[in-house]
Order: sequence, then C-alpha cells, then structure tokens
Amino acid sequence: MSVAPTLAVRDPISAGRAALAAGDAAGAAQNFHGQAEADPADYESRYWLYSALQAAGAGDAASKTLEQARTLHAVAAIRAAGADMDRFQSDRAYCAEIGRQLYAAELMGPASVALGRALDFEALDPQLMLSYGLSLQHQGRLHEAMAVFNAAAEIFASPTIHEFLLHPVFIALCGPGRMAQESRKWGDLYAAPLTPQTVTFANSRNTDRPLRVGYIGPTFTRNQVAQFLLPVLEAHDPKAVEVHLYCTDPDAEGPLPATCRLRKIGGLGNEQVAAMVRDDEIDVLIDIWGHTAGSRLPTFALRPAPVQVAWINFLQSTGLTCMDYVIHCDGMAVPGTEAYFAEEVWSLGELMSPSRPAADRPDPTPTPALKNGYVTYGSFNNPAKLDEMTVAAWALILRARPADRLVLKYSYFVDSVLQRATQARFAAYGAQPEQLEFRGKSKGLDYLLEFRDIDLALDPSPAVGGTTTHDALGNGVPVLSNTGDNYYARSAACTVAPLGIPELVADGWDEYVERALELTADFEALDRLRSRIRPAFEASSYRDEAGFTRIVEDAFRQMFARWAASA
Repeated sequence: MSVAPTLAVRDPISAGRAALAAGDAAGAAQNFHGQAEADPADYESRYWLYSALQAAGAGDAASKTLEQARTLHAVAAIRAAGADMDRFQSDRAYCAEIGRQLYAAELMGPASVALGRALDFEALDPQLMLSYGLSLQHQGRLHEAMAVFNAAAEIFASPTIHEFLLHPVFIALCGPGRMAQESRKWGDLYAAPLTPQTVTFANSRNTDRPLRVGYIGPTFTRNQVAQFLLPVLEAHDPKAVEVHLYCTDPDAEGPLPATCRLRKIGGLGNEQVAAMVRDDEIDVLIDIWGHTAGSRLPTFALRPAPVQVAWINFLQSTGLTCMDYVIHCDGMAVPGTEAYFAEEVWSLGELMSPSRPAADRPDPTPTPALKNGYVTYGSFNNPAKLDEMTVAAWALILRARPADRLVLKYSYFVDSVLQRATQARFAAYGAQPEQLEFRGKSKGLDYLLEFRDIDLALDPSPAVGGTTTHDALGNGVPVLSNTGDNYYARSAACTVAPLGIPELVADGWDEYVERALELTADFEALDRLRSRIRPAFEASSYRDEAGFTRIVEDAFRQMFARWAASA
C-alpha cells in the first residue's frame, strides 16, 4: 500500500522571513502577526513583525510593535534573572533596586522597564529619573530619553539635571539648531544670572610675557580626552605659557608634566573655583568637558578669566555668552554655523587636536578577509549614535553580500534586548540577524587587539564617531566616513582627511554604500589599503604634537591680545 506524501508545514516565523527576504513585507507581516496573536508572550514574533511593518512603511505601527517586543523580552530577562515577579508588579522600591542592579550590569533594556515601574509620580526622585532616562538613551531610544530629561529639568530646575537633556537632543534631532536652542536655554537659566555685569581683572595686558593658561576638567589622564590633550600639555613651551590644571583630585591623576601646576577642585563650589582662578590670574581659561557629567561650566559663568574657551570634548555651543570662543577645525566650516553658537568659532586649521595612539598597540596585521573569506565591518560606537539612516545604509551594505558581517561593539551591547532590537532594525532594511555580531566592553590591549578583526570600520552619521575613529586609524584599520551637512557631521571627514586617503570619505549615503562595497570587493586591494593606514596616520599632522601645540599657543595669544587691546 502506498502512502501519500505529506507537505512540510512551515512555521510562521520561517515563512515570514522568507517573504520578507523576497520583498513581500505585507505578506511577512501577516505571518508574524498571526504568530504574535497566537502567543501574547512571544517577543520574537513581534521583533520580526516590527521589521516587516517598518519595511512596509508602517512606521507608527512598527514603533508600537517594537516597544511591545522590547517590554516582553525585558520582563522575560528580569524573570530569568530570579526577580520576584509578584513584588515586581506592586513594589516600586523593589523595582528601583532591580533596576539599579540591571543598570550597573549594563543591561539597559531590562533596566529601563524596572526603573520605569519604580517611578512614583507623587514623589519623584531625581536620580531615579536620570537613571531611567539614561537607560533609554543608552539603547538609542533618544526621544523617550528626552521626554524623561525634559520633565526632570522642569520639575527639579537644576543645571546638572538639565545638562542631561542636551546630548540626546543633539543626536535625536539630527541637526545643530535644536541643540543651539537648548544650550542657550541652559545658559539663560543657569549661567546668565551668575555672570557679573562688569568685571575687572588684575591681569597684565602685556602680550609678550608667558601667558597663564588654565584647563578645567574632571580629569586629564583618566578619560577619552587624554589621548588628545596630554600631547599638548607635554609639548607646551614654558617660555610661552604657564599651565594650571584644575581637576577633581590631582592625587588620582596619572603622570603629568612637572611644569603643570595642579589644583584640586573636587568638593569645592563654583564660586570657590572661580576665586581660585582669579587668584591665579589666569589669562586664558579652557573648558575641556562641556555639557557632560562632571561639568564645571557654572564656574565659567562667573567670568573668572579675561578669555574663556571651550575645546575638545564638546564641539557644540555651551550656550554661555561669557564663553568667548569654541575651537573647531577648517573642515567643519559650513555656511551659517556661527548662528548656532553663543561663542565665536575659532578654527585651528587642519586639526582640532593631535592624536596619540596607545603605547602598547599591537603590530599591524593583514586584513582578516584574506583568512576569513568574507568581510567584517565594524563599529565600536555608542548605540545612541546608530540613527535610522545609519542603520539603513549599513544594512544595505550587508544585504548586498549575505556572507559579510558587522561587529557592533560597546559596553551596552551585552544586553540581549538591545541586541535583538538592533537586529530587528537592520532586518527592516534587508540584513539578516546572523550578520550582526555583538561585543561588550574591553580595555587596554584586549580592546586594541579587537581592531585586528575588522576589515573596514564604518563611521555613523550625523552623530559621528570620535575616539573610536582615532583608535581604529591608529591601529591601522581603514574607516569610511560620510561628509555630512552640518559642522558636527563634518567632523567625521575631518578626522579621516589628514591621512590623505580620499577614498575613505564619501559624499552622502548613496556614495557611502557604493564605496563600502567597492573598497571591500577585492580582498588583496583591501589589504593594500589597510597597509597604508597606519603609516599615513604616523606621517600625518596628528603626530606632530609640538607643531600643533605651537598653533594652539598662538591662538591663545591672539585671543588674549584681542582682550588686551579692548577698552
């Protein structure tokens, strides 16, 4: 007796993925929706449904679906971690405790659910609100983070709390206009009331003497600023400048030049720090930190020095009318930029700063595609910088070659919720989840060795890479940048341009995708490109630390001369 053949029943997820890959987003959505309806706790089907809806152009429905998927996934992760779910449903204090633990573990998806449940709107806690907002921001959920920070700023009216709003505003709205508005608002609220109407300085107006230059920041050796600022501090000419460093705790600093005078400002109020600066008769006072946690911008509001400058860590406007200058480089110039700044934009020429690679960086290696047989792209940037255009462009690169991979590395990528949401975002534009590899934080030599795994680093835009771009170039990895249309976006091309390899700068996203595929099509050619990167970096103006420092000193002297010549 013969047996009739049976047709294999395809599960809805596989059927939906096949439809999505074939370009049938609507058919894919039907499959995923049916599975989601059948299992209300199934977050996987909802991630896929998001991808299909986004691909179909149903943005609002997609966003709601992604939120459902994240929440279900986060709750499952919290339950798997051993939380008491009965208490989690009703005990805000318990939710806060769980949220803080998850945040400390850098599991931002679950942390945001727990911290959101912990909020007591009858008795809001500012630190809890900030942690909740940051847990959203670190996932790239910038508009949600902005709403939290904006509410916190209005409720608590604190300059420190209000500063948390500035970073997501700038990234989320993809342009400098809203950032300029918000920074000026901060300046009007918290700086202008402190700024004296008139101020008299005891400083000599003699411009031929060594200038007293002061730098203010939380630290000069233990954060991302060090590789850009330390070369300048070490190269300063004692005959030209007398350097004062104002930091939280001088005893905690690493090695600094003996010619620098360190002053402890940790635990001191802004008025006390300003008085210290005045007593030291600083001629030019430089903020290296901007609107970032640990900021001392209210000290500048008190106008303790004749010339005040913003530099290095914060390229945007501080919003302080008493900040005289903000330092940029020539390539960042875009018509109309000045309108976004309370300060005068002062260009130092080709560079904003030198760049010193790690002393223990490993030797260069061949491009890994020669061994792997496929291309590994990489981005070691904060997830908050991966806006929709960046994700779409990178996904198109991956879709063109299904064997290729993209490594996304940052501390927050240890979170399975963030990982899966990121995969879903890429899948909406045709990349497969399996093409993404996530890595968490590493330090020292372990961090540097990971650049050996990358064939071509991809720079996001308009929220561009900074330190990680310099690290990639210094370790011999080519970085593809996008020109961008505002001063901040253009800083990406400015970072790559000094190497003199123009093919690493694309003019717009279409050219970016084409260039990425062109540069990686021939593995031997890609290896030849890689072999040029580190020598070009070493031969560039980045490595002329003394020459750059003379430029900086000349700029400071010109700024001071302007003040000295004023009435």
